[in-house]
Amino acid sequence: MGRVSAVTAPHACREPSAAARRLAAAHELAHDAGDTMICGTSGGATLATFGGAAVARAAAPRVRPPISESWRRSWEAGVDTAVEAAPLVYDRDVLGDARSAHPLAPHLPMLRGLLRNAADETEHLMVITDAAGHALWTEGPAKVRRLADRVGLTDGFCWSEGSIGTNGIGTALASGRPEYVYSAEHVARVLHNWSCAGAPIIDPDSGQIIGCIDVSATVDALHPATVALVAVAARLAEARLENDMHRRDDQLRERSQRHLRALHGAPGVLVTATGRIVAGDPADWHGHRLPAPVPGGEIELPDGRLAIAEPAGEAFLVRPSGLPGPEGGADGPPPARQRRPLLTLALLGTDQPYALLDGRRIPLTLRHAEILALLAVNPRGLTGDRLALHLYGDEGNPVTIRAEIHRLRSQLGDVLRAKPYRLECEVDADLLAVRRLLDDGDALTAVRLCRGELLPRSDAPGVRAERDELAVRMRSLILDRGGVGVLWDYVQTEPGRADHEALERLDVVLPPGDPRRATVTSRLRIREF
Repeated sequence: MGRVSAVTAPHACREPSAAARRLAAAHELAHDAGDTMICGTSGGATLATFGGAAVARAAAPRVRPPISESWRRSWEAGVDTAVEAAPLVYDRDVLGDARSAHPLAPHLPMLRGLLRNAADETEHLMVITDAAGHALWTEGPAKVRRLADRVGLTDGFCWSEGSIGTNGIGTALASGRPEYVYSAEHVARVLHNWSCAGAPIIDPDSGQIIGCIDVSATVDALHPATVALVAVAARLAEARLENDMHRRDDQLRERSQRHLRALHGAPGVLVTATGRIVAGDPADWHGHRLPAPVPGGEIELPDGRLAIAEPAGEAFLVRPSGLPGPEGGADGPPPARQRRPLLTLALLGTDQPYALLDGRRIPLTLRHAEILALLAVNPRGLTGDRLALHLYGDEGNPVTIRAEIHRLRSQLGDVLRAKPYRLECEVDADLLAVRRLLDDGDALTAVRLCRGELLPRSDAPGVRAERDELAVRMRSLILDRGGVGVLWDYVQTEPGRADHEALERLDVVLPPGDPRRATVTSRLRIREF
C-alpha cells in the first residue's frame, strides 16, 4: 500500500510512555514558547518561529515532519491549545440530510463491517467525515463514546485542522495521505489522552477528497498499525466508488450514442461534467482528465489543441476548434433515411441561446429559443392555440405563431413539423438533462450542468413556468441533500448567488479558516442592507 509506507508512529517503540513524555515536552516548547514550533530535521529537531526571533536547541525533542507541518497550519489558522472541544456544525435536523447526500452513504455497511472485524470493538471509535472534516457517522462502545462526547468526537462536529488543530481526521484531509496522531502530537491539550489514525478518501470521478475514515482511542489502546487498517478501508471505499463511476459511464455512453453518431467519424470526445474523457476518438484518450468543461467554452485537449465543449445531455461533446462541422466530412453525413437528426439545445443561463443540428451550430433569437424550449418539454407537440398561449398568454394569436414557425423552419428544415407543432428528430437539451438529473436525485451533477436560469430574458408565460419549476426543484434538492461542495457550487450560479438560506447553511458548515467563508460572509452582509 503505497499510501501507508510513509506513515510512522512515534510510539512504535518499547516505551510508549517515554515517547509520550518526549512529545509533551516538544509540545510545550512549540506552543508555549512564544510563537515557536518544532521543525523536524534529519539531525534532530530545531525550533523555528512564525513571527518572533529564531531559537535553536540541539537537544530539543524531535517531532515528525508531518506533525510539524500540521502544527504550522494549525498556528496559521489561529487554533488555541486550550480549545476544549471541536465545534458543532450540524444540528440533528441537518445531519440526516448531510448523511443522505454524501457519496459514502451507500458504502457505510462495508466500512462498518471491515473496521468492526479488524479493530477492537471494546475500545475503538470509528468516525467517517465529509471533505470538510464534519463527522457524519461515529460508532463505538459506550465507554469510549462518553469520553469522545466530551471533546466533540461525535456526529455533527467539525474535526478540520482549522477547527481543533492537528488530529487524525483534519491532518489526513489537509495532507491528502493517511496519518497517525499520537498523544501530545495533537495541538489541543484536551486531546493528549487520545490517539487517532485517519485516511482520506478520494472520489475517482472528480479526483477530489470527499471524506475521511478515522479510528480513534485513548493513547494506550490504539496501535500504530491501525493507520494501515484505515488506509485499506479508504482504498476499498475508493474501489467501490470507482465501480459506481464505471456503471454511470456505461449508462452515459449508452445515452450519448446519438451525440457520438452525430460526429460522423470526425474527431471528438465525450467528456463528463467533471472533465473525464469516456468515449470518442482517439480511443487512447479515454480516461484522461481535462479541466471541467463550460458549455460553449474552449478547453485544451491532451495533445495541446483547443476544442469547443458543447452540451450533450449529461455530458459534453468536445471537438477541436477550427475544424469543419461533421457535415463537412469527405464522405458527408449518412443519408437522412438511415438515421434521425439530432437537435441539441443550449438554453440555460445564457443570453445567446443556440441549437446544434447534427453538430451544425444555429444561433437562436429569443423567440425561437422559447418555441424550441416549449416543444422540447412537450414532445407530443402543441397546437397553435396552446403554443400561442404559452408564448403570449391570453393575448396570443396563432397567426403570429405561424409566421415565427415559418422563419424557424428555414433554419431547421423538416425536423420542425406542424399539426401539431412538434420536433420530428432526436432532441436533447441542457434543460432536459438537468431535469433527468433532478429526477435521479443527482444534485451535484445537476448544479455543474446548470449554468443558470432557463432563458433568463424571457417573459413568455410557459417559459416562466418551466423556469420557476426547475429553480424550485433544484433548490429543494440542494438544500435537502446537498453537502458543502454542492452548496458552494450552487451559490456560484446566478440563482444561488443571493440565496440567503443556502448562504446561511454554508456559513454554518464551512470550517474556520476556509477561504470560502469570506465570500459567504460578504454576501450575507450585503443581504442585511
